[in-house]
Amino acid sequence: MGGLVARALLTLKNFKPELINLLITQATPHVAPVMPLDKYLTDFYTAVNNHWILKAQDLRNLTTLSVAGGFRDYQVRSGLAFLPRLSQHDSALSVVSSAVPRAWASTDHLSIVWCKELILATIRAFFDLIDENTRQITEDPKKRMSVLNHHFVRHPAKMYEENPEAFTHLTGAFNWITVKASKWTYSVYNDSDGKYFSFPLASHRKSYSHVYCENSMLDTSSWIYGCMNTNSSMCLEAADLSWRAELLPTTKVVMLKLLDYPSLSHIVIQVPPAVGNKYTLGCEFFKEDSRTVQLPVTHIFSFGFSSSKILLNSTGLLYNVQLQHFSQIYQAFKIYIDSHCQSLKERKPSVYRLHIPWSYEDSITVAKVPSLAEISAKLHIAQPHSDSSLPELNIYSSPDCQYEVILKTSLLQVLGQIVRFHAGAFPVYIVSNILLTYGGQLSTLKSTGQCSDFSLQLVRTAKPYKVEPLISIVVFLQGFNWFREIWESLSLPEVDAAVLSSQDAWFPLVSLILFLFGTGIAYWSGVFFSTSLRLFSSLWLSLIRPPELQKDKLITPSRLCGMISLALVSWTTCGAFAVLIIYLQYLFKVVKLHVTVRAEQNMHNRDSGHSKETSQNSSTHTVKAQSSVGSIPEATQSPSNSETSAEAANSLKMHTTVLNLFTWIVLLNLPSLIYWLKNLRYNVRLDPDPCRTTAIILVCILEILMNSSTSEVKSSKLLKIAAKVPLPLSVAMLAFGRMHLYRVPHFVTFSLLLHVLCCFA
Repeated sequence: MGGLVARALLTLKNFKPELINLLITQATPHVAPVMPLDKYLTDFYTAVNNHWILKAQDLRNLTTLSVAGGFRDYQVRSGLAFLPRLSQHDSALSVVSSAVPRAWASTDHLSIVWCKELILATIRAFFDLIDENTRQITEDPKKRMSVLNHHFVRHPAKMYEENPEAFTHLTGAFNWITVKASKWTYSVYNDSDGKYFSFPLASHRKSYSHVYCENSMLDTSSWIYGCMNTNSSMCLEAADLSWRAELLPTTKVVMLKLLDYPSLSHIVIQVPPAVGNKYTLGCEFFKEDSRTVQLPVTHIFSFGFSSSKILLNSTGLLYNVQLQHFSQIYQAFKIYIDSHCQSLKERKPSVYRLHIPWSYEDSITVAKVPSLAEISAKLHIAQPHSDSSLPELNIYSSPDCQYEVILKTSLLQVLGQIVRFHAGAFPVYIVSNILLTYGGQLSTLKSTGQCSDFSLQLVRTAKPYKVEPLISIVVFLQGFNWFREIWESLSLPEVDAAVLSSQDAWFPLVSLILFLFGTGIAYWSGVFFSTSLRLFSSLWLSLIRPPELQKDKLITPSRLCGMISLALVSWTTCGAFAVLIIYLQYLFKVVKLHVTVRAEQNMHNRDSGHSKETSQNSSTHTVKAQSSVGSIPEATQSPSNSETSAEAANSLKMHTTVLNLFTWIVLLNLPSLIYWLKNLRYNVRLDPDPCRTTAIILVCILEILMNSSTSEVKSSKLLKIAAKVPLPLSVAMLAFGRMHLYRVPHFVTFSLLLHVLCCFA
């Protein structure tokens, strides 16, 4: 969040943007909050991002770098850390740590700030950003972007130079060796004499389109040059092509398109004297089509049972495998690269790079040869509609080795992508399932007079076909202008699914999967809740005498005073604190009711056992009159006791569901409570408080609801409405709450308000 606060400084009226010219953020969610639990927070994000869009021209002098942690950052997914792309603002750079040169590793949310490789890359960039004259960060935005690209995007294995010399003098008493072959490798070990290997291009231009060279000596000196229009095999002045190179974990490579260098007559590889050093060099000329193959990815519904394979009989040093139809965030694959070599001699490790052309999120894997390497292929950002490029698997291979590439859909990785992008919406789906169950219990209470069990009602009522089709229809209709105009005229907010679809982060089955996940979590949370209540009641029964069943009034002077007191607490301190207090009070009431119901059931079971025993005794003894007289009071009293116990059991089931529903409201308001507790020594009142108004309403509702019973509700005229309202509320919650979790308590509060009204009407 620190990076977002730094960006927010520019929204202040009295802040001068020219005071800062460089901003570096790490694992900062710039696009949206990870969990939109607070309306003030989402409004803050909207204000900051809109300001940067509207003031893009004024901010063009500010260079911004955002570094994301990659797939190991489970707190902030990398897609949120990518700065919005603006055509007017070309001085923003977003990278994933797995693509940063000399780091090449994903980091979690905490380690990104102390990862040594990232620290060194940042420090080196800071040194190169210093202006020698002012001893400050350079004022030149082009130089700042050049430095950041050098250290965080593409490193040529050379020290940064702002204006490198175009030509270099090739000096030294080195031997010149002409190489006319299209493929060349050379091993260096304790060579005392320096050499220049010259590759004439005239003989290769007609047959080949590219030249590729690699060098395993990872120093920062120049090593590859281009001679300009000379008929001789040697030249004294040449263009330094080392700036076109790219650093990889075990080698530095350069690939040149011959048509882009028409003035070059030779390529020269410099091999300086090496004392105690051992490294290899290689070059080859090739046609791009011969080294580029296309591999269609498997369908997401193949579930890993089918695969795409391709066999590369490597005679060269580089292959590019283009992955067709790989463009969406819900796609995830396992790529297996099986390498086999003809001989068992020692070889340099192979480097496999998954290159995503529309964002800097490459991942690199280094593997021994021969071996079986496994690569996870998944995206942080979906492919933009305006981009037609294909992701590539670059294989920097060992010569005379065979590579087999096998691609399979990974079901676990697909589910992981869904969780990574949509885990923040889980509370909405869980509460929606519980709300549907709650409506089903009210409906059963109206029709049968009995309240069904939570787990059974959840299985009956929580069906995705009740809520999902309507949302899909609305999203479809919003594609038409006439419907969008009507929607906007009603001042309705935009459906969250439509927003996610526009961001390429949504597909139809996501909502179904999330709903099923929500059903499962709601079910097991209900089981856990019932088990916890049973444990609490058992502890109560073992320590304290159980209270007797008694019917309380809904509103008493003491409860009215408690209601007013909690409302004052909410207004003067923190709304989430008042919500927590009323929640604990409600929990105590439910545990007490659970204890009473268990005690009554145990007593009823003992009475029924005793009546059976007395009836058996009366049949064997001759004193029938006495037994019949003694059984008359029991017979007359047992129906009323059983009805009272059944009514209490129904009330317990209803209160358990309401408390389960209210638990998630407490969890959604928990961040406000934690923030208030941390700042309590500075200020008693949380201002602004995102849940103050909702807390006051909930306090009034629950203070009445916790003392109610099903006998008061099932005779109400409003019960039919209260039983039907949870369904449209669940639909509205899924439509407008996925990206705005702070709206969830509003829907629940309205449903509970109708329940309270049923107690009076």
